Amino acid sequence: MWKRAVVLWRVVRGDARHLWFALRHPAAPGWLKVGTGLLVLYLLSPIDLIPDAIPLLGVVDDLVLIPLAIRWLLARLPAHIREDAQRRAAGPTP
Repeated sequence: MWKRAVVLWRVVRGDARHLWFALRHPAAPGWLKVGTGLLVLYLLSPIDLIPDAIPLLGVVDDLVLIPLAIRWLLARLPAHIREDAQRRAAGPTP
């Protein structure tokens, strides 16, 4: 379980940071919080679309679905929230 979480984090690190900062924005819409909660629930749930017992395919569904879902959520954000989240995720400018 933890190996899967580490691999997923490496794959979606940048988008996950944008999502994190978008969630923390004061004007973040409620649907973003619900969608992110459902995404985390799916990630931690033992129930998958393709069972992990099937070699390789069980992990591939998570490696494909999670990044796609994060990108889908980020693409539907209002422009000012998306830009602010990207700016904050990039870190301080020198």
